Amino acid sequence: MDNSFPLDNPSLSRRQLLNFLTGATVAATAGSALYVASKFFIAPPETTGEGGAILAKDILGHPIPAAQILAEPPGTRALIAGLAGEPTYLIVKEDNTLDPIGIVNNCTHLGCTFPWNPIDEQFQCPCHGSRYAADGTVVRGPAPLPLKIVQVAVIDNSILISPWTQTDPRTGEKPWWV
Repeated sequence: MDNSFPLDNPSLSRRQLLNFLTGATVAATAGSALYVASKFFIAPPETTGEGGAILAKDILGHPIPAAQILAEPPGTRALIAGLAGEPTYLIVKEDNTLDPIGIVNNCTHLGCTFPWNPIDEQFQCPCHGSRYAADGTVVRGPAPLPLKIVQVAVIDNSILISPWTQTDPRTGEKPWWV
């Protein structure tokens, strides 16, 4: 019995080896490009504190020191990037502290953003005419619900924003957004 292997037909031809090396090079290059692109388009996870609190940030994602907002006159409504990047109004109270309740700037009718009107002392949605009182309750529709609120805390010149999960102080009921 002959125990030798015939060498007539090699298992991998030169053409197959070059095709494999070309395919592996293309796959490695495409994988590297996709990794970089995914890191660009997917936001990094945000570090959260107790109860899901995050730092208040400006539009560019830089943390806002509490002293910067508290330097504004009482009654000022400062717009910051809050939870999940939602625009949120922070209110400077008469005693130069921040109100522990922040108001999310998303109309409950269709999700529009809106400005604070200091003359009428209302939030006024320009899209369909909804108006909200200073505490975020509906003054005039078509908005069906009050504005969402968040908890605001100042610790060591840092502003922490966390989800509001207790009873809504405006309605005395469980918040609609929980």
